[in-house]
Amino acid sequence: MVNDKIDFISLKELLGVTDGNLASHLKNLEKKEYISFEKDFVDRKPNTTYMATESGKRAFKAHINAIESLLK
Repeated sequence: MVNDKIDFISLKELLGVTDGNLASHLKNLEKKEYISFEKDFVDRKPNTTYMATESGKRAFKAHINAIESLLK
């Protein structure tokens, strides 16, 4: 996790996925309460920004630790 928050368009471009694919994954992360979001307007356009929750950060760290253990 490099960024504290990131908007939908930037995240989509970073990952190279479609709108629908990203929206589906984000919805699942929201259900697990791993991410939260804020909706606002930038230059009269809707903008959604996503942030990792504390629970999400813990889950991500546990995932990274599990991968590192497998690699040892």
